[in-house]
Amino acid sequence: MDMPYIVKPREDTGLFNAKLGIWLFLSSEVMLFGALFSSYVVLRVGSVGWPHGASILSVPIGMFNTVVLITSSVTMVYAWLSLRAKKFGQFKMHLAFTILLALTFLVVKSFEYGAKFEHHLFPKTSAYLAIYFTLTGLHAIHVIGGIIVNSYFLFPGSKMWQTDPERFINRIEIAGLYWHFVDLVWIFLFPVLYLL
Repeated sequence: MDMPYIVKPREDTGLFNAKLGIWLFLSSEVMLFGALFSSYVVLRVGSVGWPHGASILSVPIGMFNTVVLITSSVTMVYAWLSLRAKKFGQFKMHLAFTILLALTFLVVKSFEYGAKFEHHLFPKTSAYLAIYFTLTGLHAIHVIGGIIVNSYFLFPGSKMWQTDPERFINRIEIAGLYWHFVDLVWIFLFPVLYLL
């Protein structure tokens, strides 16, 4: 027996199962990051002598990574649109660029972490650095998760295009929703940690 609503939307929600599932998952992720952002606000408001992010962090590096992630969201959309237009080669190219941009983000972030450690700036150094490493580290784990999922769809998972293209398009849409969430989190992290 086939599972219903893996391609067609449900009557009660207007969403197919995977889309409903990803929205439920992302709502739990919003609560997770929301709790951490709230912790940041409480710590900052209750702290005397809270450092300005730009005094410890490199704003140009943070801005570069912001542009990298926004661009990766665009290439993710183009990957999905390419499938809808039945242009599988373009899909693979755009998804490969998305993965490459995500890896670029992580490489830049690793150099940024390395620079902090060289200057003996660790999570235990201050409340600010504790929240910085917690938020950006958790975000980096989510980026790695997106790389794994997108790499699967670029290589072995792409075989589904031959057998069930509509379902494959839906899966890429779901991967895209997750990826946009990851990018959106960074768009909040950058100004909060680097600029304020």
